[in-house]
Amino acid sequence: MLKAGFVSLGCAKNLVDTEIMLGMLVERKIELTDDPADADILIVNTCSFIESAKDESIATILQLAEYKTTGKCRGLIVAGCLSQRYQQELLDELPEVDAIIGTGAWHRIIEAVDAALAGERIMIVGKADTLYDENMPRIKTTPKYSAYVKVADGCSNCCSYCIIPKVRGSFRSRQIESILAEVKQLVAEGVKEINLIAQDTTSYGRDLYGTPQLTALLKELVKIEGDHWFRLLYCYPKYFTDELIDIIAQEPKICNYIDLPLQHIHDDILKKMNRPDTNADVCTLLSKIRSRIPGVAIRTSFIVGFPGETQEQFETLRQFVTEQQFEHVGIFTYSQEEDTVAGVMEMQISSDIKDERYHDLMALQCQVSEDINRSMEGQIVDVLVEGVNLEQPDIVFGRSCREAPDVDGQIFIENAADIKIGTIVKVKIMQGFTYDLVAEKL
Repeated sequence: MLKAGFVSLGCAKNLVDTEIMLGMLVERKIELTDDPADADILIVNTCSFIESAKDESIATILQLAEYKTTGKCRGLIVAGCLSQRYQQELLDELPEVDAIIGTGAWHRIIEAVDAALAGERIMIVGKADTLYDENMPRIKTTPKYSAYVKVADGCSNCCSYCIIPKVRGSFRSRQIESILAEVKQLVAEGVKEINLIAQDTTSYGRDLYGTPQLTALLKELVKIEGDHWFRLLYCYPKYFTDELIDIIAQEPKICNYIDLPLQHIHDDILKKMNRPDTNADVCTLLSKIRSRIPGVAIRTSFIVGFPGETQEQFETLRQFVTEQQFEHVGIFTYSQEEDTVAGVMEMQISSDIKDERYHDLMALQCQVSEDINRSMEGQIVDVLVEGVNLEQPDIVFGRSCREAPDVDGQIFIENAADIKIGTIVKVKIMQGFTYDLVAEKL
């Protein structure tokens, strides 16, 4: 039996594409292996969002290529965003690569495998306009209790720093019925946490139904019976409506967790970023969210060192982070990307200044996070248990509604050797630290 090894890089949206490709391989009776040395076919699903992601993708490709001489590999396939963006360059400059698959061609993975095994070099890159549905085979790579559901793909926002619309295509939503059927399947399989994702989740449905329909989707999803919760990731401010705030506040199955990428807060920088929001818009929305959703946890992300960002504008961002007290913040230094509007802007910021601002803002947010986590001491929360501390087996760890997978901290539960992984338990928070919390079971 043929064996395939796989590496998936980048975001959770890319991971869903990976899982669909894995399902297609298994359906073709190709066995999956975690050992690249034992794989006949090696596939890497790449990211090209920023320079560091491109570097990681290239390094991974070259690392896997070694198994063509040291292992069994007869075909190396490169899929995803890097393939879509640099299709011909990859084929020309990396002779080790046998097949290139773009972001709109993941459903043709078997065609690429057959070509590679036949000794052919093939490039399958067309328009990025595909969508998966609930009927496609899928092999989940996340823990059995957690899953990502992509409600839409692509993006039409065209932020000046971002390459995603060019590599992922325009924004396109799945039908409500398709999403509902998929989630029902996942819940039936025992999934406790469903993370709804898109490049711009709050725009869900605009292309299909004329107006955003995230609230309508959620109203249908919460009717599904079972002990599970829904988390919304990558919600942009523009279509974060009062109705959406209300359903998050009212429905116990929807996590009181808002992932709201803001990127900056100074109006001049937001305008240069081609972001439709203003400082006043964002502050008004945050005030609404905090006043109407009890105990809400807000995650956001910021870019420092955007072209032309002055020290005064950075100080405005710094003051905003201090005042808003976000539970979770991701900070990125601006990456100058070719084929973007911002990439050719004047007044590019030096690496030294970008790094200085990054560390400054990170230090500030660390203190904010520690203060917030200390304020959690004494509170009772539900925790989805994810694992056991190998050094201390009587300590398990997991996350509450306030922590998203992979990006946020964890809750460590003491004297809990009898708790099973994948269950949801009530705990009391005993100590709060910068990123993690310590709790005891009730």
